[in-house]
Amino acid sequence: MSRDDPTGKKLNAFPNILSLMDETSGQGRATLVRNGVEFDERDVSLLKEIDETGSVAKASSNLGRSRARDLSRIEALESAFGDLVERSRGGSDGGGSRLTEHALGLVNQYERLQVVLSATARVPETVLEGSVEAVTGELATVTTAVGTVRGLHDGVEPGDNVQIRVAADSITVLEPSADLAPGSTSARNRLSGTIDRLDRGKTVLTVHIDVDTVVFCALVTEESADHLQLADGRDVVITWKATATWLAHER
Repeated sequence: MSRDDPTGKKLNAFPNILSLMDETSGQGRATLVRNGVEFDERDVSLLKEIDETGSVAKASSNLGRSRARDLSRIEALESAFGDLVERSRGGSDGGGSRLTEHALGLVNQYERLQVVLSATARVPETVLEGSVEAVTGELATVTTAVGTVRGLHDGVEPGDNVQIRVAADSITVLEPSADLAPGSTSARNRLSGTIDRLDRGKTVLTVHIDVDTVVFCALVTEESADHLQLADGRDVVITWKATATWLAHER
C-alpha cells in the first residue's frame, strides 16, 4: 500500500515487519523493516534531532556523527519507507531541513511500539545444537539440523560442539518471495518454514514456525500479521542477524 505526496512521488505505508532485539536486558527493542531496510533507534534519534535543529548538519554534529553518512542513511531509508526529510538549499550549513508528516508518523509508530515492547518479559528462545564449521573474526559458521547458521562467539574453534540461542525478538518473518536489498542489513541467517501456530497477545503475536521439525518463535505486530496474512500452515521465511545470535560451548 502506498500514497502520493504533492510532488507525485510514491510514499510507502507504515512498515509491515517488526523485529525486536536486546541481548542484555531481554526486553524488546523495536526495529521496523521494509524491503530489507531496517529502521531502528539510531534512525529515530537522527530524525528527532533534525526535527529539533532544522538541519541535517547540525543534527549530525550534535549526535557526533558524520554528516555525509547520515545523508546516505536518509537516502537508504527513503528508498524503502518513502520521503522522510524535506531539504531546502541555501544558508551557511547547506540549507534547512524538516521532517515530512510521513516521517513524524513513522517515529510515532516506532515509539509507541517501543513502549509496548519495553514492558515485555524475557522472550522465548530457540536453542539449536551444532558443530562449528569455520571461524571468521568474531563470527562463527555452524552446521545444524536446519542448515548453516552464523553467530557471535567467545572463543570457539572449528569442530567444537556448540549451542545456538536465537531469541524470538530477533527474528523477522517475511513472505517466501521477499528479496532483501543487498547491503541493507548485516549478514543474515535465512530459513524457510511453515507456521505451526499463532499465539495472540493484545498487541504482539508470537508466531511458531516449523523449520525441519525445529520450532522457532518470532514476535510480530498485529499489523504485520494481517499484512502477511499469517495463519496456520502458511509458508514463510525467517531471518535474523548473525550479530543477534550467540554461540556457547555445549555442556
